[in-house]
Amino acid sequence: MLLLPRDIPQCWLTPSAIGNSIKYISLHLKKTHTAHVCLLSDLVAIVYTGTIILKYNHSHFRRHKSVNNRILVVEDDITLNQQVCVLLSNRGYQVDCLHDGEQGLSQALAIDYDLIILDIRLPSMEGYEILAQLRKIKHTPVLILSACGAEQERIKGLSLGADDYLSKPFNLDELVLRIEAILRRVHASHTQSQTPFEIVLADLHLDRQKQLAAYNQETLDITAIQFKLLWQLAHNHKETLSKAFLYQSVLERQFSRYDRSLDMHLSRLRKKLVAVGLSPESITTVHGKGYRLHVQP
Repeated sequence: MLLLPRDIPQCWLTPSAIGNSIKYISLHLKKTHTAHVCLLSDLVAIVYTGTIILKYNHSHFRRHKSVNNRILVVEDDITLNQQVCVLLSNRGYQVDCLHDGEQGLSQALAIDYDLIILDIRLPSMEGYEILAQLRKIKHTPVLILSACGAEQERIKGLSLGADDYLSKPFNLDELVLRIEAILRRVHASHTQSQTPFEIVLADLHLDRQKQLAAYNQETLDITAIQFKLLWQLAHNHKETLSKAFLYQSVLERQFSRYDRSLDMHLSRLRKKLVAVGLSPESITTVHGKGYRLHVQP
């Protein structure tokens, strides 16, 4: 790995810029100057007059095995659209890329995608309208990308049925992790209804078939909703689960900022977990993201 001094200006390149690095250099550094393209392990650096001015980690775009998931990307920023689509294609996903809102809705309704990555500010139709129309017919998971980072915008997206929300600018690694997390949860929810399953986390034991939960062999007196909530948290214990996901998977309705029923169920579940010996922090609130279960051995 190449370590760079803090005072060296840096900028990430898109795949197209790397693929046409000579053209990029001639456009931005002028033909009269001298620049060198250096490949060092996973790092491509453009060096100009002795200074590394641009770098690009091409491991983001290294081709992976096919994962048989189909993703629709609706994003009007051509550069970002291309960058995300190349990234996902090289990670083995089947990707369709569009820039227009009405075309995006038509495609989302016509094809059964595993995930839709949706921008908010789109030509011809806003992302929120696409999401609202889509939710009348389909439950395809939706990850919103938006430059609108305000809490009101995030809440609006989640209340309309989005599964997650990522504000621009974002880290490509975080985008990939969020996509993988959504697809894992969807796969788990599909297989869960078909296969009897048990979860054991340290001394916490859950039996979905019998709807029983026990800690240190002491049975928890919990309701069906509370069991379902605990099951989701335990099954995804390595992840933070958003309110939107828990509303849909546990309460089977869309998230609303004025609906406090999930908070009520979580509060009561916490008290019952504490009553059998678990820590009050066994269910933690991750600010702005959701909830996570921690069970210490």
